[in-house]
Amino acid sequence: MSIIARIPGFRRKVPTVAVVRLAGVIGGDGGFRRGLMLQTLAPVLDKAFAGRRVAAVALSVNSPGGSPVQSDLIARYVIALAREKDTPVFVFCEDVAASGGYWLALAGTEIYANASSIIGSIGVVSAGFGLDRFIERFGIERRVHTTGPRKMILDPFQPEDPNHVAHLRALHAEMFERFCAFVRERRGSKLTGPEEELFSGGFWTGAQALEYGLIDGIGSLREVMRERFGRSVRFRRFGVRRGFVQRLRQTSALEGLASAEDGNWADDLVAAVEARAMWGRFGL
Repeated sequence: MSIIARIPGFRRKVPTVAVVRLAGVIGGDGGFRRGLMLQTLAPVLDKAFAGRRVAAVALSVNSPGGSPVQSDLIARYVIALAREKDTPVFVFCEDVAASGGYWLALAGTEIYANASSIIGSIGVVSAGFGLDRFIERFGIERRVHTTGPRKMILDPFQPEDPNHVAHLRALHAEMFERFCAFVRERRGSKLTGPEEELFSGGFWTGAQALEYGLIDGIGSLREVMRERFGRSVRFRRFGVRRGFVQRLRQTSALEGLASAEDGNWADDLVAAVEARAMWGRFGL
């Protein structure tokens, strides 16, 4: 042991990995009001990258997707910080990193997953209900007054219009190509699976995703970081601070379901059901 190491109070400099967990449905006030949003994550990410002796930032991702806008904003914010701070980003996929969840994972310099994680679902989807026959059956008359022939496009209380559907499909095609381009930009020559399969909207286990080049390896955050930076590496966790009422809500069977007193219980219920359906697509 060196003389300096024996000085009282001396602490050997050890590398630190800043850990940020990105878990849940991605999106904001469009229904997923407590989901992952850049507005709330930006301060957390700033602190994670600004830490002293940060050797790397590790993102723990567990998301079935959500808003393509928020997915892109968050991912590109991470990429910009990584370049600015010259800090590598390692992503570790938990149960699922699908659709927008995989979009988030693409922010990583390297991506890892469990062999049984669900990875992929590169595509765009929108869903709704047709309620025109329901209101007709019960004699309900809907009165809506608008300007512009497309203002009520895809209104669920009107019969589906093929022209409206064609417009929606055109929007989907544009967003889908943007998603595919981002996958190619971030994974490049690492992609080994056939494009018609990779961009089919399908999803795979972590083991299969590794064969397709969608991820870089199988492993957990702790084991991979210790292999990379040594067994003495320190982990410092960063997260969004939640108020007392929000923590109470998280104990509900439907996470994020508000009490009737706060006046938004119906919106919260719908959001919780929609979120549950998104997780359910992947058997979770």
